[in-house]
Amino acid sequence: MRIAYFTESLPPNTDGVVKTLCHLTDSLLEKQIDFHFFSPIKPDESYSWHDKVTKVSSVPFALYSYYKMGLPYFDGIDKKCAKYTPDLIHIASPTPLGVYGLRYAQKNDIPVVTSYHTHFVDYFRYFGLEKLEKIGWNYLQWFHNQCMRTYAPSPSSVNELENRDINNVELWQRGIEFDRFSPKFRSSELRDSVLDHQKPILLFVGRLINHKDLDDLAAANLVLKQRGRDFKLVIIGDGPMRPELEKSLPDAHFTGFVHGPKLASWYASSDIFAFPSTTETFGNVILEAFASGIPAVGVNAGGVADIITHGKDGLLANPKDPVDFADQLDRLLTRPQLAQQLIQQAEKTAKTYSWKAINNRLVESYRQVISEHQSFRLNAA
Repeated sequence: MRIAYFTESLPPNTDGVVKTLCHLTDSLLEKQIDFHFFSPIKPDESYSWHDKVTKVSSVPFALYSYYKMGLPYFDGIDKKCAKYTPDLIHIASPTPLGVYGLRYAQKNDIPVVTSYHTHFVDYFRYFGLEKLEKIGWNYLQWFHNQCMRTYAPSPSSVNELENRDINNVELWQRGIEFDRFSPKFRSSELRDSVLDHQKPILLFVGRLINHKDLDDLAAANLVLKQRGRDFKLVIIGDGPMRPELEKSLPDAHFTGFVHGPKLASWYASSDIFAFPSTTETFGNVILEAFASGIPAVGVNAGGVADIITHGKDGLLANPKDPVDFADQLDRLLTRPQLAQQLIQQAEKTAKTYSWKAINNRLVESYRQVISEHQSFRLNAA
């Protein structure tokens, strides 16, 4: 089996899509399945599959300049893809690069699948573009329904797509790396670097962008401070909201982007994970917190609510309700016994998300898609 991927998300970028595709490459290499990426991003030589990437032309993405949007029309991709002779094409997003991959598959009678990673249409309201939401969903319906499968990362995202009349949606969840995230990475030295005396650390990890609902985190922080709660807020990540957040959260510690062992140490060295985002299709960071042995407070929306069982392994607040979000954080700040109960179950929850098992199911779905396509061709002949 030979699989061609069309995606804008590869290392050195570090978002959830990149993590997902990197773990998928691990599974494919282990199974000795051949693959090739067409992307505007090319990983460095530290990745064993560096040579399995054909770089395409690109321009900066309009909303976030550190993302690149592929423009494959000038690079002779048809010839390169024809030389590779894929059995299946997997498109990561409905960008111009994705549409190019779709058209190539249709033109050459190759089965094509896609995956749904981001509630991108939901972002429109954060930019005052609510009137474009219907157009956005119509476009996604047009794109996804030309593919034999759409892989969505959580039950809620599967339901969302099916309710939007997108067909052949299948669950492809995300996993957690237990060798990278663990309570054993807790560091008193790291805690001491931001604390002048012992108090709980509340942690946020993610891009500092408005559709992570970080204004709700800032408002909840103010509520807790007004109640006299003593804690330190640590924010890991960067993005266009950072200057605004630094003004509204003057006592918080901002690290910028952190990766690898230091990120794992921040998780394990914190006491509560605070994540107010309502737009997650999955919520990898919740699993990272669970595996690191800290309880999480999220909101009852999107993929986060698919992972957290309220009162069992974490707590869920009402979406877009900073007072309720503060209330849920307050329960953990004032009831350490509850926090310990949640931690025990959270670690068990994390262990149910195995990358190997998840990607094995995806590979089997690939095989089924190829078989269905072959059967269709025989019946049509």
